[in-house]
Amino acid sequence: MKNDPKALKMFWGCFIALITTAMAFSTRIQLVYGAWAEQFNLNSVQQGELFGAGIWPFAISIILFSLVIDKIGYKTAMIFSFICYALYGILAVLAYITGDNGSAYNLLYLGSIILGLGNGTVEAYINPIVATMFNKEKTKWLNILHAGWPGGLVVGGLLTAALVGIGITNWLALIALVIIPAVIFFIMLIGAEYPVNERVASGTSYKEMLAEFGTVCALISSWLIFAQLGQVFGFSTLVVWILTGLSAVVYFLYCKSFGRPMMILLVLIMIPLAITELGTDGWITSLMQAPMAEIGAPAILVLVYTSAIMMILRFNVGPIVGKFGPLGLLMGAASFAIVGLWLLAGAKSLIFIFIAATVYGIGKTFFWPTMLGVVSEQFPKGGALSLNAIAGVGMLSVGIIGVPLIGAFQEKNVTDALAASNPEVIETITVDKNYVLGDYKAVDPAAFAGLPEAQQAAIQPLIEEHTQGALRKVVVFPIIMLIGYIGLHLYFKGRGGYKPIDLSGGESSGAH
Repeated sequence: MKNDPKALKMFWGCFIALITTAMAFSTRIQLVYGAWAEQFNLNSVQQGELFGAGIWPFAISIILFSLVIDKIGYKTAMIFSFICYALYGILAVLAYITGDNGSAYNLLYLGSIILGLGNGTVEAYINPIVATMFNKEKTKWLNILHAGWPGGLVVGGLLTAALVGIGITNWLALIALVIIPAVIFFIMLIGAEYPVNERVASGTSYKEMLAEFGTVCALISSWLIFAQLGQVFGFSTLVVWILTGLSAVVYFLYCKSFGRPMMILLVLIMIPLAITELGTDGWITSLMQAPMAEIGAPAILVLVYTSAIMMILRFNVGPIVGKFGPLGLLMGAASFAIVGLWLLAGAKSLIFIFIAATVYGIGKTFFWPTMLGVVSEQFPKGGALSLNAIAGVGMLSVGIIGVPLIGAFQEKNVTDALAASNPEVIETITVDKNYVLGDYKAVDPAAFAGLPEAQQAAIQPLIEEHTQGALRKVVVFPIIMLIGYIGLHLYFKGRGGYKPIDLSGGESSGAH
Protein backbone atom coordinates (compact mmCIF):
# COMPACT_ATOMS: atom_id res chain seq x y z
CA MET A 1 0.00 0.00 0.00
CA LYS A 2 2.87 2.41 0.79
CA ASN A 3 3.92 2.45 -2.90
CA ASP A 4 0.37 2.93 -4.18
CA PRO A 5 0.15 6.45 -5.72
CA LYS A 6 -3.53 6.75 -4.77
CA ALA A 7 -2.80 5.81 -1.17
CA LEU A 8 0.10 8.25 -0.98
CA LYS A 9 -2.04 11.05 -2.45
CA MET A 10 -4.70 10.37 0.19
CA PHE A 11 -2.02 10.26 2.89
CA TRP A 12 -0.64 13.66 1.90
CA GLY A 13 -4.16 15.05 1.71
CA CYS A 14 -4.67 13.90 5.31
CA PHE A 15 -1.27 15.37 6.21
CA ILE A 16 -2.23 18.78 4.83
CA ALA A 17 -5.57 18.56 6.66
CA LEU A 18 -3.64 18.15 9.93
CA ILE A 19 -1.36 21.06 8.98
CA THR A 20 -4.55 23.11 8.55
CA THR A 21 -5.62 22.38 12.13
CA ALA A 22 -2.19 23.31 13.47
CA MET A 23 -2.07 26.56 11.47
CA ALA A 24 -5.55 27.40 12.72
CA PHE A 25 -4.29 26.92 16.28
CA SER A 26 -1.11 28.96 15.84
CA THR A 27 -2.73 31.87 13.98
CA ARG A 28 -5.55 32.11 16.53
CA ILE A 29 -3.06 32.87 19.28
CA GLN A 30 -2.06 36.02 17.39
CA LEU A 31 -5.66 36.82 16.43
CA VAL A 32 -7.36 36.37 19.80
CA TYR A 33 -4.70 37.99 21.97
CA GLY A 34 -3.53 40.51 19.39
CA ALA A 35 -5.51 41.77 16.39
CA TRP A 36 -9.02 40.88 17.60
CA ALA A 37 -8.39 42.16 21.12
CA GLU A 38 -7.20 45.47 19.71
CA GLN A 39 -9.77 46.00 16.95
CA PHE A 40 -12.83 44.86 18.91
CA ASN A 41 -11.72 46.09 22.34
CA LEU A 42 -11.90 42.63 23.93
CA ASN A 43 -11.23 42.30 27.65
CA SER A 44 -9.25 39.41 29.14
CA VAL A 45 -12.36 37.34 29.85
CA GLN A 46 -13.61 37.70 26.27
CA GLN A 47 -10.19 36.76 24.93
CA GLY A 48 -10.18 33.61 27.06
CA GLU A 49 -13.72 32.74 25.97
CA LEU A 50 -12.85 33.15 22.30
CA PHE A 51 -9.72 31.04 22.53
CA GLY A 52 -11.51 28.34 24.54
CA ALA A 53 -14.37 28.26 22.02
CA GLY A 54 -11.92 26.96 19.44
CA ILE A 55 -10.55 24.26 21.76
CA TRP A 56 -13.36 22.40 23.55
CA PRO A 57 -15.38 21.54 20.40
CA PHE A 58 -12.15 20.16 18.91
CA ALA A 59 -11.75 17.50 21.59
CA ILE A 60 -15.42 16.63 21.95
CA SER A 61 -16.02 16.27 18.20
CA ILE A 62 -13.10 13.81 17.91
CA ILE A 63 -14.94 11.42 20.22
CA LEU A 64 -18.49 12.01 19.02
CA PHE A 65 -17.62 11.75 15.32
CA SER A 66 -15.83 8.48 16.03
CA LEU A 67 -19.16 6.94 17.03
CA VAL A 68 -20.67 7.58 13.61
CA ILE A 69 -17.82 8.06 11.15
CA ASP A 70 -17.95 4.49 9.84
CA LYS A 71 -21.66 4.97 9.12
CA ILE A 72 -21.50 8.40 7.46
CA GLY A 73 -18.20 7.71 5.70
CA TYR A 74 -14.79 9.41 5.69
CA LYS A 75 -15.66 11.50 2.64
CA THR A 76 -18.70 13.01 4.34
CA ALA A 77 -16.59 13.84 7.39
CA MET A 78 -13.93 15.43 5.17
CA ILE A 79 -16.52 17.60 3.41
CA PHE A 80 -17.98 18.61 6.79
CA SER A 81 -14.53 19.69 8.02
CA PHE A 82 -13.95 21.79 4.89
CA ILE A 83 -17.37 23.45 5.29
CA CYS A 84 -16.40 24.31 8.87
CA TYR A 85 -13.20 26.04 7.68
CA ALA A 86 -15.13 27.90 4.99
CA LEU A 87 -17.76 29.08 7.50
CA TYR A 88 -15.00 30.17 9.88
CA GLY A 89 -13.53 32.32 7.10
CA ILE A 90 -16.92 33.79 6.14
CA LEU A 91 -17.81 34.65 9.75
CA ALA A 92 -14.39 36.23 10.23
CA VAL A 93 -14.94 38.46 7.18
CA LEU A 94 -18.39 39.44 8.47
CA ALA A 95 -16.85 40.34 11.83
CA TYR A 96 -14.21 42.40 10.05
CA ILE A 97 -16.73 44.50 8.13
CA THR A 98 -19.29 44.95 10.91
CA GLY A 99 -19.18 48.24 12.74
CA ASP A 100 -20.38 46.87 16.06
CA ASN A 101 -17.94 45.28 18.53
CA GLY A 102 -20.67 43.22 20.18
CA SER A 103 -21.80 41.74 16.88
CA ALA A 104 -18.20 41.10 15.86
CA TYR A 105 -17.57 39.20 19.10
CA ASN A 106 -20.64 37.02 18.57
CA LEU A 107 -19.60 36.24 15.01
CA LEU A 108 -16.06 35.37 16.06
CA TYR A 109 -17.33 33.21 18.96
CA LEU A 110 -19.61 31.24 16.63
CA GLY A 111 -16.83 30.96 14.08
CA SER A 112 -14.46 29.67 16.77
CA ILE A 113 -16.86 26.90 17.76
CA ILE A 114 -17.33 25.90 14.12
CA LEU A 115 -13.56 25.93 13.59
CA GLY A 116 -13.12 23.67 16.63
CA LEU A 117 -15.66 21.22 15.22
CA GLY A 118 -13.82 21.21 11.89
CA ASN A 119 -10.45 20.59 13.56
CA GLY A 120 -11.85 17.71 15.60
CA THR A 121 -13.49 16.18 12.55
CA VAL A 122 -10.16 16.22 10.72
CA GLU A 123 -8.58 14.17 13.54
CA ALA A 124 -11.60 11.84 13.51
CA TYR A 125 -11.09 10.80 9.88
CA ILE A 126 -7.35 11.10 9.20
CA ASN A 127 -6.30 8.68 11.97
CA PRO A 128 -8.46 5.71 10.92
CA ILE A 129 -7.79 6.36 7.21
CA VAL A 130 -4.02 6.15 7.69
CA ALA A 131 -4.25 3.23 10.15
CA THR A 132 -6.36 1.34 7.60
CA MET A 133 -4.23 2.12 4.54
CA PHE A 134 -0.97 1.22 6.28
CA ASN A 135 -2.27 -1.48 8.59
CA LYS A 136 1.06 -3.35 8.59
CA GLU A 137 3.04 -0.27 9.71
CA LYS A 138 0.52 1.72 11.73
CA THR A 139 2.90 3.23 14.28
CA LYS A 140 5.34 4.40 11.59
CA TRP A 141 2.74 6.04 9.38
CA LEU A 142 0.75 7.58 12.23
CA ASN A 143 4.00 9.20 13.42
CA ILE A 144 4.69 10.55 9.93
CA LEU A 145 1.10 11.79 9.68
CA HIS A 146 1.38 13.58 13.00
CA ALA A 147 4.51 15.39 11.88
CA GLY A 148 1.88 17.65 10.31
CA TRP A 149 0.95 19.10 13.71
CA PRO A 150 4.37 20.47 14.74
CA GLY A 151 5.01 21.24 11.07
CA GLY A 152 1.88 23.36 10.95
CA LEU A 153 2.85 25.14 14.17
CA VAL A 154 6.28 25.99 12.78
CA VAL A 155 5.01 27.04 9.33
CA GLY A 156 2.11 28.99 10.83
CA GLY A 157 4.39 30.79 13.26
CA LEU A 158 6.99 31.66 10.62
CA LEU A 159 4.39 32.85 8.07
CA THR A 160 2.67 34.96 10.72
CA ALA A 161 6.00 36.58 11.59
CA ALA A 162 6.78 37.04 7.89
CA LEU A 163 3.49 38.83 7.23
CA VAL A 164 4.23 41.25 10.05
CA GLY A 165 7.80 41.65 8.80
CA ILE A 166 6.72 42.74 5.31
CA GLY A 167 4.14 45.14 6.70
CA ILE A 168 0.91 43.17 6.16
CA THR A 169 -1.10 44.00 9.29
CA ASN A 170 -4.60 43.16 8.06
CA TRP A 171 -5.60 40.15 10.17
CA LEU A 172 -7.65 38.64 7.34
CA ALA A 173 -4.28 37.50 5.96
CA LEU A 174 -4.03 35.16 8.97
CA ILE A 175 -7.47 33.76 8.14
CA ALA A 176 -6.21 33.12 4.61
CA LEU A 177 -3.32 31.08 6.04
CA VAL A 178 -5.95 28.62 7.30
CA ILE A 179 -8.25 28.67 4.28
CA ILE A 180 -5.51 28.02 1.70
CA PRO A 181 -4.40 24.60 3.06
CA ALA A 182 -8.08 23.74 3.65
CA VAL A 183 -8.78 24.28 -0.05
CA ILE A 184 -5.72 22.18 -0.95
CA PHE A 185 -6.74 19.16 1.15
CA PHE A 186 -10.32 19.43 -0.12
CA ILE A 187 -9.12 19.29 -3.75
CA MET A 188 -6.82 16.36 -2.98
CA LEU A 189 -9.43 14.32 -1.10
CA ILE A 190 -12.77 15.10 -2.74
CA GLY A 191 -12.25 12.65 -5.60
CA ALA A 192 -10.35 10.03 -3.63
CA GLU A 193 -11.44 6.43 -3.18
CA TYR A 194 -11.66 6.03 0.58
CA PRO A 195 -10.64 2.76 2.26
CA VAL A 196 -13.08 0.65 4.26
CA ASN A 197 -12.03 0.63 7.90
CA GLU A 198 -10.45 -2.69 8.84
CA ARG A 199 -13.00 -3.13 11.62
CA VAL A 200 -15.84 -2.88 9.10
CA ALA A 201 -14.03 -5.00 6.48
CA SER A 202 -13.49 -7.78 9.01
CA GLY A 203 -17.19 -7.96 9.79
CA THR A 204 -16.79 -6.72 13.37
CA SER A 205 -20.14 -5.24 14.40
CA TYR A 206 -20.80 -1.77 15.78
CA LYS A 207 -21.75 -3.35 19.12
CA GLU A 208 -18.46 -5.25 19.22
CA MET A 209 -16.61 -1.98 18.56
CA LEU A 210 -18.28 -0.38 21.57
CA ALA A 211 -17.55 -3.47 23.67
CA GLU A 212 -13.87 -3.34 22.70
CA PHE A 213 -13.63 0.23 24.02
CA GLY A 214 -15.69 -0.70 27.06
CA THR A 215 -17.86 1.02 29.64
CA VAL A 216 -14.98 2.04 31.93
CA CYS A 217 -13.29 3.94 29.10
CA ALA A 218 -16.66 5.38 28.10
CA LEU A 219 -17.14 6.55 31.70
CA ILE A 220 -13.78 8.35 31.66
CA SER A 221 -14.55 9.92 28.28
CA SER A 222 -18.06 10.97 29.34
CA TRP A 223 -16.84 12.60 32.53
CA LEU A 224 -14.25 14.62 30.60
CA ILE A 225 -16.83 15.68 27.99
CA PHE A 226 -19.44 16.77 30.54
CA ALA A 227 -16.84 18.38 32.81
CA GLN A 228 -15.69 20.45 29.82
CA LEU A 229 -19.25 21.37 28.87
CA GLY A 230 -19.89 22.17 32.52
CA GLN A 231 -17.04 24.67 32.52
CA VAL A 232 -18.38 26.30 29.36
CA PHE A 233 -22.09 26.37 30.21
CA GLY A 234 -21.97 26.46 34.00
CA PHE A 235 -23.22 22.98 34.90
CA SER A 236 -22.94 22.07 38.58
CA THR A 237 -20.71 19.19 39.65
CA LEU A 238 -23.83 17.16 40.45
CA VAL A 239 -25.22 17.67 36.94
CA VAL A 240 -21.87 16.63 35.43
CA TRP A 241 -21.85 13.38 37.42
CA ILE A 242 -25.52 12.61 36.70
CA LEU A 243 -24.97 13.04 32.95
CA THR A 244 -21.77 10.99 33.14
CA GLY A 245 -23.48 8.20 35.04
CA LEU A 246 -26.46 8.07 32.70
CA SER A 247 -24.19 7.90 29.66
CA ALA A 248 -22.14 5.07 31.17
CA VAL A 249 -25.28 3.10 32.13
CA VAL A 250 -26.76 3.41 28.63
CA TYR A 251 -23.40 2.43 27.11
CA PHE A 252 -23.16 -0.68 29.31
CA LEU A 253 -26.75 -1.74 28.70
CA TYR A 254 -26.07 -1.68 24.96
CA CYS A 255 -22.61 -3.30 24.73
CA LYS A 256 -22.57 -5.25 28.03
CA SER A 257 -18.81 -4.91 28.40
CA PHE A 258 -16.67 -3.14 30.98
CA GLY A 259 -13.80 -3.18 28.51
CA ARG A 260 -10.41 -4.84 28.34
CA PRO A 261 -7.89 -4.05 31.11
CA MET A 262 -5.16 -3.04 28.66
CA MET A 263 -7.47 -0.58 26.91
CA ILE A 264 -8.39 0.97 30.27
CA LEU A 265 -4.68 1.22 31.16
CA LEU A 266 -3.84 2.94 27.85
CA VAL A 267 -6.67 5.44 28.32
CA LEU A 268 -5.42 6.22 31.84
CA ILE A 269 -1.82 6.60 30.59
CA MET A 270 -3.05 9.01 27.91
CA ILE A 271 -3.97 11.53 30.60
CA PRO A 272 -0.42 12.11 31.96
CA LEU A 273 0.89 11.79 28.39
CA ALA A 274 -1.25 14.65 27.16
CA ILE A 275 -0.38 16.74 30.21
CA THR A 276 3.34 16.11 29.67
CA GLU A 277 3.18 17.11 26.00
CA LEU A 278 0.35 19.57 25.41
CA GLY A 279 -0.08 20.82 28.98
CA THR A 280 3.59 21.71 29.26
CA ASP A 281 3.52 23.29 25.79
CA GLY A 282 0.65 25.46 26.99
CA TRP A 283 2.81 26.85 29.80
CA ILE A 284 6.32 26.62 28.39
CA THR A 285 6.35 30.09 26.82
CA SER A 286 5.42 31.79 30.10
CA LEU A 287 7.63 29.46 32.14
CA MET A 288 10.67 30.32 30.02
CA GLN A 289 9.85 34.04 29.78
CA ALA A 290 12.30 35.17 32.45
CA PRO A 291 15.39 33.13 31.47
CA MET A 292 14.88 33.89 27.77
CA ALA A 293 14.36 37.60 28.50
CA GLU A 294 17.70 37.65 30.31
CA ILE A 295 19.42 36.60 27.09
CA GLY A 296 17.30 38.91 24.94
CA ALA A 297 15.32 36.25 23.07
CA PRO A 298 11.55 35.63 22.81
CA ALA A 299 10.34 32.67 24.89
CA ILE A 300 8.23 31.36 21.98
CA LEU A 301 11.50 30.25 20.33
CA VAL A 302 11.68 27.31 22.77
CA LEU A 303 8.28 26.02 21.62
CA VAL A 304 9.09 26.60 17.93
CA TYR A 305 12.41 24.81 18.38
CA THR A 306 10.89 21.74 20.08
CA SER A 307 8.14 21.65 17.43
CA ALA A 308 10.78 21.59 14.70
CA ILE A 309 12.50 18.67 16.45
CA MET A 310 9.19 16.81 16.58
CA MET A 311 8.52 17.34 12.90
CA ILE A 312 11.94 16.09 11.78
CA LEU A 313 11.99 13.03 14.07
CA ARG A 314 8.43 11.96 13.24
CA PHE A 315 9.28 11.98 9.55
CA ASN A 316 12.21 9.66 10.25
CA VAL A 317 10.59 7.33 12.78
CA GLY A 318 10.68 4.19 10.59
CA PRO A 319 14.15 2.85 11.52
CA ILE A 320 13.64 3.80 15.19
CA VAL A 321 10.34 1.97 15.63
CA GLY A 322 11.73 -0.91 13.56
CA LYS A 323 14.61 -1.33 16.01
CA PHE A 324 12.91 -0.69 19.36
CA GLY A 325 9.23 -1.38 18.66
CA PRO A 326 6.36 0.87 19.82
CA LEU A 327 6.76 0.15 23.55
CA GLY A 328 10.53 0.53 23.43
CA LEU A 329 10.02 3.85 21.66
CA LEU A 330 7.54 4.99 24.32
CA MET A 331 9.83 3.93 27.20
CA GLY A 332 12.68 5.86 25.63
CA ALA A 333 10.49 8.89 24.98
CA ALA A 334 9.29 8.95 28.59
CA SER A 335 12.89 8.74 29.82
CA PHE A 336 13.95 11.66 27.62
CA ALA A 337 10.94 13.70 28.81
CA ILE A 338 11.84 13.10 32.46
CA VAL A 339 15.40 14.31 31.97
CA GLY A 340 14.41 17.18 29.67
CA LEU A 341 11.77 18.62 32.01
CA TRP A 342 14.12 18.36 34.98
CA LEU A 343 16.84 20.21 33.06
CA LEU A 344 14.41 22.88 31.79
CA ALA A 345 13.37 23.59 35.38
CA GLY A 346 16.84 24.95 36.15
CA ALA A 347 18.05 26.16 32.76
CA LYS A 348 19.35 29.73 32.65
CA SER A 349 21.89 30.22 29.86
CA LEU A 350 20.96 30.14 26.18
CA ILE A 351 23.03 27.02 25.51
CA PHE A 352 21.66 25.14 28.51
CA ILE A 353 18.06 26.11 27.71
CA PHE A 354 18.34 24.71 24.20
CA ILE A 355 20.18 21.58 25.34
CA ALA A 356 17.36 20.93 27.81
CA ALA A 357 14.73 21.80 25.19
CA THR A 358 16.36 19.36 22.77
CA VAL A 359 16.16 16.52 25.28
CA TYR A 360 12.54 17.38 26.13
CA GLY A 361 11.67 17.81 22.44
CA ILE A 362 13.03 14.35 21.61
CA GLY A 363 11.01 12.90 24.47
CA LYS A 364 7.64 14.38 23.59
CA THR A 365 8.04 13.70 19.85
CA PHE A 366 6.77 10.14 19.78
CA PHE A 367 4.20 10.11 22.60
CA TRP A 368 0.96 10.94 20.81
CA PRO A 369 1.18 9.12 17.46
CA THR A 370 2.88 6.05 18.96
CA MET A 371 0.11 5.70 21.55
CA LEU A 372 -2.41 5.89 18.71
CA GLY A 373 -0.39 3.23 16.90
CA VAL A 374 -0.39 0.89 19.91
CA VAL A 375 -4.16 1.29 20.40
CA SER A 376 -4.83 0.68 16.71
CA GLU A 377 -2.51 -2.34 16.61
CA GLN A 378 -3.83 -3.97 19.76
CA PHE A 379 -7.51 -3.06 19.49
CA PRO A 380 -8.42 -3.04 15.78
CA LYS A 381 -11.93 -4.22 16.65
CA GLY A 382 -12.36 -0.87 18.39
CA GLY A 383 -12.15 0.78 14.97
CA ALA A 384 -12.29 4.55 14.77
CA LEU A 385 -13.76 4.78 18.29
CA SER A 386 -10.79 3.34 20.21
CA LEU A 387 -8.27 5.14 18.01
CA ASN A 388 -9.89 8.56 18.22
CA ALA A 389 -11.51 8.45 21.66
CA ILE A 390 -8.12 8.03 23.30
CA ALA A 391 -6.96 11.16 21.44
CA GLY A 392 -10.09 12.99 22.64
CA VAL A 393 -9.41 11.89 26.21
CA GLY A 394 -5.92 13.34 25.90
CA MET A 395 -7.13 16.66 24.49
CA LEU A 396 -9.87 17.06 27.11
CA SER A 397 -7.63 16.11 30.03
CA VAL A 398 -5.17 18.85 29.09
CA GLY A 399 -7.77 21.61 29.45
CA ILE A 400 -9.66 20.19 32.43
CA ILE A 401 -6.75 18.77 34.45
CA GLY A 402 -3.37 19.47 32.86
CA VAL A 403 -3.07 23.21 32.35
CA PRO A 404 -4.81 24.12 35.67
CA LEU A 405 -2.72 21.51 37.54
CA ILE A 406 0.58 22.82 36.16
CA GLY A 407 -0.60 26.32 37.09
CA ALA A 408 -1.35 25.09 40.62
CA PHE A 409 2.14 23.52 40.75
CA GLN A 410 3.63 26.90 39.88
CA GLU A 411 1.58 28.77 42.46
CA LYS A 412 2.35 26.26 45.25
CA ASN A 413 6.05 26.38 44.39
CA VAL A 414 6.02 30.17 44.62
CA THR A 415 3.86 30.49 47.75
CA ASP A 416 5.89 27.82 49.60
CA ALA A 417 9.08 29.73 48.76
CA LEU A 418 7.52 33.02 49.86
CA ALA A 419 6.32 31.48 53.12
CA ALA A 420 9.88 30.37 53.85
CA SER A 421 11.74 33.51 52.78
CA ASN A 422 9.18 36.35 53.13
CA PRO A 423 6.54 35.19 55.63
CA GLU A 424 5.56 38.77 56.40
CA VAL A 425 3.99 39.24 52.94
CA ILE A 426 2.53 35.83 52.26
CA GLU A 427 -0.96 36.66 53.54
CA THR A 428 -0.85 40.13 52.01
CA ILE A 429 -0.19 39.16 48.39
CA THR A 430 -1.85 35.73 48.10
CA VAL A 431 -5.47 34.78 47.56
CA ASP A 432 -7.35 31.49 47.85
CA LYS A 433 -8.24 29.83 44.53
CA ASN A 434 -9.81 26.55 43.50
CA TYR A 435 -9.96 24.29 40.45
CA VAL A 436 -11.23 20.85 39.51
CA LEU A 437 -8.75 19.06 41.81
CA GLY A 438 -9.07 21.29 44.88
CA ASP A 439 -7.96 24.55 46.52
CA TYR A 440 -4.65 26.38 46.37
CA LYS A 441 -3.08 29.75 47.16
CA ALA A 442 -1.95 32.06 44.37
CA VAL A 443 -0.06 35.33 44.16
CA ASP A 444 -2.49 38.20 43.46
CA PRO A 445 -0.87 40.45 40.80
CA ALA A 446 -2.76 43.52 42.04
CA ALA A 447 -1.67 42.96 45.64
CA PHE A 448 1.91 42.31 44.54
CA ALA A 449 1.89 45.56 42.55
CA GLY A 450 0.84 47.36 45.73
CA LEU A 451 4.05 46.45 47.55
CA PRO A 452 6.87 49.01 47.78
CA GLU A 453 9.10 48.91 44.71
CA ALA A 454 12.12 47.76 46.70
CA GLN A 455 10.16 44.82 48.10
CA GLN A 456 8.84 43.92 44.64
CA ALA A 457 12.38 43.97 43.26
CA ALA A 458 13.53 41.63 46.05
CA ILE A 459 10.66 39.15 45.63
CA GLN A 460 10.34 39.08 41.79
CA PRO A 461 13.48 36.94 41.17
CA LEU A 462 12.20 34.38 43.69
CA ILE A 463 8.81 34.21 41.93
CA GLU A 464 10.46 33.73 38.52
CA GLU A 465 12.86 31.06 39.82
CA HIS A 466 10.17 28.99 41.50
CA THR A 467 7.69 29.42 38.66
CA GLN A 468 10.21 27.86 36.29
CA GLY A 469 11.18 25.29 38.94
CA ALA A 470 7.60 23.94 38.88
CA LEU A 471 8.62 21.91 35.83
CA ARG A 472 10.32 19.51 38.27
CA LYS A 473 6.90 18.60 39.61
CA VAL A 474 5.62 17.94 36.08
CA VAL A 475 8.24 15.16 35.88
CA VAL A 476 5.83 12.96 37.85
CA PHE A 477 3.70 12.51 34.72
CA PRO A 478 6.33 10.94 32.43
CA ILE A 479 7.45 8.84 35.42
CA ILE A 480 3.90 7.44 35.67
CA MET A 481 3.95 6.80 31.92
CA LEU A 482 7.33 5.06 32.09
CA ILE A 483 6.08 2.71 34.81
CA GLY A 484 3.02 1.90 32.68
CA TYR A 485 5.11 1.23 29.56
CA ILE A 486 7.55 -0.98 31.47
CA GLY A 487 4.58 -2.97 32.77
CA LEU A 488 3.22 -3.39 29.24
CA HIS A 489 6.66 -4.37 27.94
CA LEU A 490 6.99 -7.09 30.60
CA TYR A 491 3.46 -8.29 29.85
CA PHE A 492 4.18 -8.71 26.14
CA LYS A 493 7.62 -10.17 26.84
CA GLY A 494 5.92 -12.90 28.83
CA ARG A 495 3.71 -13.63 25.82
CA GLY A 496 6.54 -13.91 23.31
CA GLY A 497 6.93 -10.24 22.39
CA TYR A 498 4.82 -7.36 21.12
CA LYS A 499 2.69 -8.44 18.14
CA PRO A 500 0.08 -6.24 16.39
CA ILE A 501 -3.33 -7.84 15.99
CA ASP A 502 -4.30 -8.36 12.35
CA LEU A 503 -8.04 -8.83 11.85
CA SER A 504 -7.42 -10.44 8.51
CA GLY A 505 -5.28 -13.16 9.99
CA GLY A 506 -4.87 -13.14 13.75
CA GLU A 507 -1.52 -11.64 14.72
CA SER A 508 1.11 -10.20 12.45
CA SER A 509 4.50 -11.82 12.50
CA GLY A 510 6.38 -8.67 13.38
CA ALA A 511 7.19 -9.11 17.06
CA HIS A 512 9.40 -6.51 18.70
